[in-house]
Amino acid sequence: MKIITNTKLIERNNKAGRILTLAAIAVLGGGFFISISKPELALWSYVALLIGYIVSQLGIYFVNRWGNSPRPDETIVKALKGLPGDYTLYNYMIPVPHVLVGPAGIWILEAFHQRGEITYNDQKNRWKQSHVNILLKIFSQEGLGNPEKIVKSHQRDLENILGKIFGEDHPPVHSVLVFTESKTVVDAQNAPIPTLSIDKLKDFFRRAPKENSFSAEQIKQLKEAFPSE
Repeated sequence: MKIITNTKLIERNNKAGRILTLAAIAVLGGGFFISISKPELALWSYVALLIGYIVSQLGIYFVNRWGNSPRPDETIVKALKGLPGDYTLYNYMIPVPHVLVGPAGIWILEAFHQRGEITYNDQKNRWKQSHVNILLKIFSQEGLGNPEKIVKSHQRDLENILGKIFGEDHPPVHSVLVFTESKTVVDAQNAPIPTLSIDKLKDFFRRAPKENSFSAEQIKQLKEAFPSE
């Protein structure tokens, strides 16, 4: 498997994450100091604490993706090690973070780092994250949100790119949700999008249905159009 990763973007966003985290600590510390030393300025302390919290969430977003190691791209690369050489994994090279191109077709690998247990209720069409420390959830990771919404947005982005390469008759885009934390438990068999823990990712592609494949010529054309560095 060939791996193409935008290292410049990773370095830039890693730096941004560190700066945002330090800024958040400074603002939160300032707000706390004002609340203790100058009670008459309580309103400003609340404003500072609110701003500090927002900035801290931005810092968490950047650090989780581009600061902490192993990063999502590193975890995916390790999980897919051993796939044949006719596969290419693109990390952060286009507006869709992780895209795998090969005999099984073109796939969006939608990476989530949330811990705990991830379940999907098909009757309520609802995702749920449970068995995770509330403080960890608030201060060290983002909420799960709506994975389907994120995937659909990335699918539109990738389909627009493919449309420019192949025209209206472009290869179909497939998606898989993958949770990159090794201890995350995934129970989402009925989810509308294949949803896996990271340890099952390689087997998933080894068993990918043949109808998802597209020709070697299409693969070559796509790789030539995608950025390579």
